[in-house]
Amino acid sequence: MLESLHISNYALIDSIDIEFNKGLNIITGETGAGKSIILGALGLLLGGRADSRTIARSDSKSVIEAKFNVACNTTLSTYCRENDIEWDEEQMILRRELSPSGRSRAFINDSPVTLTAMQQVGRMLIDIHSQHQNQLLSEPQFQLRIIDAIAGNGERLETYAGLYADLKSAMRRFKSTKSALVRDRDNAEFMEFQLQQLDELDPKAGELQELETELETMSSQTELRAYLTEASETISEGHTSILSQLRKLQDTCAEIENLFSDDDRINERLEAVGIELNDIAETITDLNSETATASQEDIDFVEKRIDRIRTLMRKHSVDSDAELAAIRENLRSRLDALADSKNVLTELEHEVRSAHKRALEAAREISTHRQQAAEKFAATLTETAMPLGMKNLRCVIDVAKSDLGPDGIDNVEFRFAFNKSQEPIPISGAASGGEISRLMLSVKSIVASLFELPTIIFDEVDTGVSGDVASRMGRMMSQMSDNMQVITITHLPQVASRGSSHFKVYKEDDETSTHTNIIRLTPEQRIGELALMLSGDPNNAAARATATTLLTQK
Repeated sequence: MLESLHISNYALIDSIDIEFNKGLNIITGETGAGKSIILGALGLLLGGRADSRTIARSDSKSVIEAKFNVACNTTLSTYCRENDIEWDEEQMILRRELSPSGRSRAFINDSPVTLTAMQQVGRMLIDIHSQHQNQLLSEPQFQLRIIDAIAGNGERLETYAGLYADLKSAMRRFKSTKSALVRDRDNAEFMEFQLQQLDELDPKAGELQELETELETMSSQTELRAYLTEASETISEGHTSILSQLRKLQDTCAEIENLFSDDDRINERLEAVGIELNDIAETITDLNSETATASQEDIDFVEKRIDRIRTLMRKHSVDSDAELAAIRENLRSRLDALADSKNVLTELEHEVRSAHKRALEAAREISTHRQQAAEKFAATLTETAMPLGMKNLRCVIDVAKSDLGPDGIDNVEFRFAFNKSQEPIPISGAASGGEISRLMLSVKSIVASLFELPTIIFDEVDTGVSGDVASRMGRMMSQMSDNMQVITITHLPQVASRGSSHFKVYKEDDETSTHTNIIRLTPEQRIGELALMLSGDPNNAAARATATTLLTQK
C-alpha cells in the first residue's frame, strides 16, 4: 500500500507530505484547488512524461517521492530480483527528480532506473483510475483481460503462450526452409561447384594459423642456416677465408722471425689464434648440421596451401578458415536437404501440425473457462451495477470463436442495455459517461483483488451521480477497501463520509503567488467539510447535522 507521498517544487506546490492509511482514504477540495496536481505528480512516479514547465522555482529541482509497504508482495519481489533492482522486504521507495534544464531522473530504493522499469514496478503497486480510463471498458483487450482474471486463466495463458510461440517457430522454419529449397533448387549446380572446391581444399578450423606459424618457422630456420653457412665459409672455406689468410700470415712471419724478440712469441700466438678459429669453425659446422631446415618443396607446399585457403576465403567473403569450413558443411546440408526435399518438408509440416494441435488444445481449455467465466461475470456485474441507478441494466458477454492467435481462439465483447426496450449493444454506443463510470467502478470492485493491486485511486469516478446512487458508490468503495487500499478524489459528501481518513486540498495566497496545500481533517473538521459540500456553508446547522449522520452510517 501507499504509505506516504512527498511533493516539492511542483506546479503550485512548495512542499507537501501526505501520510496515507489502510482502508478508504478520501481527498476533497474545491475545483481548481490542486487535486489534479497531486495526481499528476503521482503519475510521474508511475513513469509519466515529465515537463520542466511544472517546476515552480527554476533555482532548484522538483522531487516527488512515494513510500510503499511491499511486505508479502512476491510478484514485485520476483520482478526486482530478476531485473537487478535493489529489494527491501518491507518498503519500496519510488522517487522522480525533475531539473530546470528538463532532465528527469528515476530511482527505486535510491538506485537509478529507467522509466520503463519504473512504469512496470508502478503497475504492480498502484492503479490510478481517472475518467479517461473509463474508455478501457470498450476495448476488446481489456474485456478479455477481465474475463481471464475471473476465469483464473493466468497459468493456462502462460502455458499457451509457450505453445503458441512453438507453433510460430515451427511455421517460420517450414516457410523459410521451403523458400530456401526453392532458391537452392535454382542454384544447385553452382552450389555443387562450390562444394567441390571446398571438398578439394578440405579446410579445417585453425589450420591457417598453424600453416602461417609453420611457414614462419621454416623461413627463420632457412635464414639461420644461411647465416651459419656464411660464418663457416668466412672462417674456413676458400683461399680468402680467415684461416687461409692466417696461414699466409704465419708463413710471412716465419720469414721474418729474426726480427722478433723471444718475448714477442709471434708464431706461438698466431698458432693459438689458429687453434681457436678452428674450434669456432667446428662449433659453427656442428650448429649448422643440427639446425633442421625445410626443403624448398616443403616451403612451396605450405605457401600454396595458404594461398588456396585465402583465395577461397575471399571468394566467400569470410575472415577465417573456421567460417570456410562452416560454409562447406552448410552447402552439404543444403544439397542433402534438396535431394531429400520432399521428406524434409513433410517432417517440418508434421512439426507444424503437432504444434498447432497442442496450442489448439490449450486454447480450447482456456476458451471453456472463458465461457464459464463470461456467464458468471455478466450476472455478477449486473447484480453489482444495478443498484447504482441502472435498474434495467442487462449485461451480455459474448465469447466468440476466432482464428488461433496470441490470446487463444476467442473474441470477447461486452454488450449492455440500460432500458427495457433496448437490445444489448457494445458499450461505446449504449452508455452515457456517467453510466460508463458506474460500470467501470463495478468492474474494478469485482476484479481488483484478482489483479492483486495493493492500491487503487479513483479520480472523481462518481461524477454525474447524486443521492442514493452516490451513497451506494461510496459503500462499494468502502467494501473494496476491506481488501486493499483505496484513495478516492470526490465532490460527493455521500462518498467522502465513508472514508477512514479524509484529506482536504486547498489553495492559499501570499503577497506574490498562490500555493496548493493539503491537510488531514480531524473528526470535527470533517463535519465542517461535509457541511460545506452539502450546503456551501461549513457552519450551516442542518448541513452539519446531516454530515454527522453521514459519518455515523454503516
